[in-house]
Amino acid sequence: MNETIINPVIRDQVTFMQTASATNGRITTLQVTLMPGGGTPLHYHKNFSETFVVTEGVLTIGFKGKTILLAAGDKLTVEAGKAHRFSNTSSQTVVFTTVIVPGSEGFEYALRILYGLAADGKTNLKGMPNNLLALAVVSKVSDMRPAGAGALMTPFFGLLNFIASVSGFHKKLVNRYCKKQ
Repeated sequence: MNETIINPVIRDQVTFMQTASATNGRITTLQVTLMPGGGTPLHYHKNFSETFVVTEGVLTIGFKGKTILLAAGDKLTVEAGKAHRFSNTSSQTVVFTTVIVPGSEGFEYALRILYGLAADGKTNLKGMPNNLLALAVVSKVSDMRPAGAGALMTPFFGLLNFIASVSGFHKKLVNRYCKKQ
C-alpha cells in the first residue's frame, strides 16, 4: 500500500512506492511532486545511490560541476559519495521517481520528520526545521551530508546529534513522526 505525505509549507508531496522495511533493505522508491522553486542544497549520500526518473516536467540536477536538465522519460543515477543537488527551476510542477539502493529507512524517516514538522508549524517558509537539533537529526538519519561550503557544518551537526541522542530528542522525533499511531 502506497503512503503519501504532503508538506503544507512548500506544498511538495512524496509517495512511498517501496520502503526499505518492505523490501528487506533492498530498495526505497519514492514518487516526488516538486513545486516550482523547490529542491535541495548540494549534498551527497555515503551509503546509497540515488536514481532520478522524471515523469512530468523538467528536473534540474547539479552534478559533477554541470547543470543537467532531465525531461519526462530521462533518468540519471548519482552514485554514493557523489555531490549533487536537484531543483525545479521551471514554473511548472515536476514529478519524478527517486530510487535509492540499497533502501534507506533513515531517508524515509527524515522525510516523515520534515513533513511532520512542517504540518506542526515548526519549519521556516522553505520547509527547514526551526530547531537546529531537528535539522541535525534529519541530516544524519537521511544520510544527506552537506557538500561544498555546507560541509563546514559537519562537526557542528555532529555535536548537535550527540545532544539530540543523549537528551532523547532524536527518539522523540522518530516516535512522533515515524511510528504508526
